[in-house]
Formats: sequence, C-alpha cells, structure tokens
Amino acid sequence: MRITFLGTGTSQGVPVPACNCDVCKIGSSKDKRLRTSALVETEKTTISIDAGPDFRYQMLRENVKKLDAIIITHSHRDHIAGLDDVRSFNYLTKKPMDIYSTAYDQKEIRQEFSYAFNNNYPGLPKYRLIEVDDNPFKINEVQIIPIPALHYNTIVFGYRINDFAYITDTNYIPPSSLARLDNCKTIVLNALRHEKHASHYNLEEALKVIEFLNPEKAYLTHISHLMGLHREVEKELPDNVELAYDRLQIEL
Repeated sequence: MRITFLGTGTSQGVPVPACNCDVCKIGSSKDKRLRTSALVETEKTTISIDAGPDFRYQMLRENVKKLDAIIITHSHRDHIAGLDDVRSFNYLTKKPMDIYSTAYDQKEIRQEFSYAFNNNYPGLPKYRLIEVDDNPFKINEVQIIPIPALHYNTIVFGYRINDFAYITDTNYIPPSSLARLDNCKTIVLNALRHEKHASHYNLEEALKVIEFLNPEKAYLTHISHLMGLHREVEKELPDNVELAYDRLQIEL
C-alpha cells in the first residue's frame, strides 16, 4: 500500500495570502502546503481521504487516472470543497463517485452541492453517498476501521487501514478510539502549531498522543504557518516522528 500526502496544510494553506511571516515568505518547498488530504493506493484500489479546495490540482499533479472512492473525515469546506471536481471521474467510469461519510456529513454535502442532487443538467457531478458509522467497512478489498474523534464539538472520523491510521482535525480522541489504534505501526495525526488551539491538537498534545500509542512511525499533518519553518521544527521531534509535507510518499 502506498500513501501520498496530497496536502498537509490548514484551511488557509501555506503560504497564507498577504502574510509576511518567514514561513510564508522564505519557506522551503516543504513549507508550501495545500489543504490536507491523502491518497491511498493498493494494487486494485485507489481512495482519496477528503477532497478539499485543491482537489483538482492534486489529482492532476499526482496524475491520478483512477479513483474508486472518497472517504470524508468531516464536512468542513477545506475537506469537501473539491467534490465538484469528481466530474471527470464520473465521465470516465460512467457512474457516480462513491462518497463515504457520516449521516451528518451527507446532509452537509447535499446542502453544499444541492445543484448536483436537484436537477439532471448534463455535466453535473454525480455522487453515491454511502453512510459511515463506527463500524468497519470495505471498499473493494480494502478494510477500513473508522476512528471517531472530536474537533471541538464536531465529530470527525479518522480511519485505520491495516497498520496505517490517518486522523486529522481533532483535539480529543476518546479511549474507545485509542483502543482501535492499538499496535498500529504508522499513524498520521494533526498538529496545528505550538500554541494551544480550541479544536486542533498543538504540537505538544499531538506528541503526547503519539508517545502513548507508540507507533513505529508517526507523521504530523494539518500544519499551520504558525508552526514555524519545517527544517527548524523537525529538530524538535522524536526519532519516530516527522512533519509530513506535500507529495511525501510512504510505502507500507
């Protein structure tokens, strides 16, 4: 299984328009971050975790020719705004795109993309909404275990696939979900910045969760320009933790 980090930035991305901080002005290529999402590829199946505002460009940049499904962590716009751009995949496959999300997030998708559900105008995106709860499910041969968490007072879902887990936009993972991460070898977790935040783990909090779970490898994502320069933050991290960056690929 191959994981590609399509984007590793916050809802604003990095650099932030009109910002004069060092990260935005003089950051390296690893400091340039599109909105957070990831591509999961097995021999038979290709899945996108989220489809934010940069989805079209991310699909073009990675030359994605086949997409079987999109699984949604939550329905904030930086995670679903790109769903309109499934149209090219609709055209190629002659069928709707499978979108896996909670019942609440389905309501948000139906509202945000109401034009896709309320008329038969040619060329509109087509979706097959498939409800996700906290029970495991399969996409083709890929078994996926949902990891419910909280994003302030909003329920978000992380996902575990074999020994890989991806969790973003959370500031609290309940014990029942931590149990689902037991013995997981590779974990991706959000870490927004050094300072505390109301709805995201900061760096210290994310590292405490990783220390508790003790994976072989952990990657931090959903990173703000307020975190600091990639090369400087990397020096602060334990040996088994790295800052993810756009286009990073890992083979599992």
